[in-house]
Amino acid sequence: MIEHRSFADLGGANHGWLDAKHHFSFAGYHDPERMHWGALRVWNDDTIQPGTGFPPHPHADMEIITYVREGAITHQDSLGNTGRTGAGDVQVMSAGSGVRHSEYNQEPGVTRIFQIWIFPDQKGGAPSWGARPFPKGERSGRFVTLASGIAGDEDALPIRTDARVLGATLKAGESTEYRFAGPGRYGYLVPAKGKVEVDGVTLEARDGAAISQLDSFRITALEDAELVLVDTAG
Repeated sequence: MIEHRSFADLGGANHGWLDAKHHFSFAGYHDPERMHWGALRVWNDDTIQPGTGFPPHPHADMEIITYVREGAITHQDSLGNTGRTGAGDVQVMSAGSGVRHSEYNQEPGVTRIFQIWIFPDQKGGAPSWGARPFPKGERSGRFVTLASGIAGDEDALPIRTDARVLGATLKAGESTEYRFAGPGRYGYLVPAKGKVEVDGVTLEARDGAAISQLDSFRITALEDAELVLVDTAG
């Protein structure tokens, strides 16, 4: 099953400094049919104006993955971690028993990110943060695992949940297949750029596809495309 969720139908709010679109219920947007997808709880499509951002605030018991689509995000947290994550790269924060952090756009232009929250397998534990580059050339024509809590994905950033976050780039006309990590999994796919077809379902840029009851699916790029996918347990 593939449920198409168009960008135009997403919830959200424009705060001036932040234009946020929500694939799932978040903040002032509530849709009882879109509370989560498997263990995936949040997928926010955020545009952040230069010189602004999220001031220090707390989190606990959530795996938070930030995929930077344009610009860069600068992180600082109560553990003493600081870092700048640029376009195409990824940062992860395991909130664990609790952490405070800030995220600012210190660039001259807008920053655009996907912020993805996944429920952890267990509550508590020491919080942690990490980031790393993922050159787009290395994921040309195929999915590369960016963050994972699944055994065998040691090259990815670690998260504490039975899930993978993956990225791929496809040129117009190219196809790739993704096979889920096991039976009964849930997938959520968003093209950061470009139009694609997923087993016959057409997605425009920034649309979502909620995928279930499949062992695998095929994606064909109708335009040059950049893809982000979450594969999670129920």
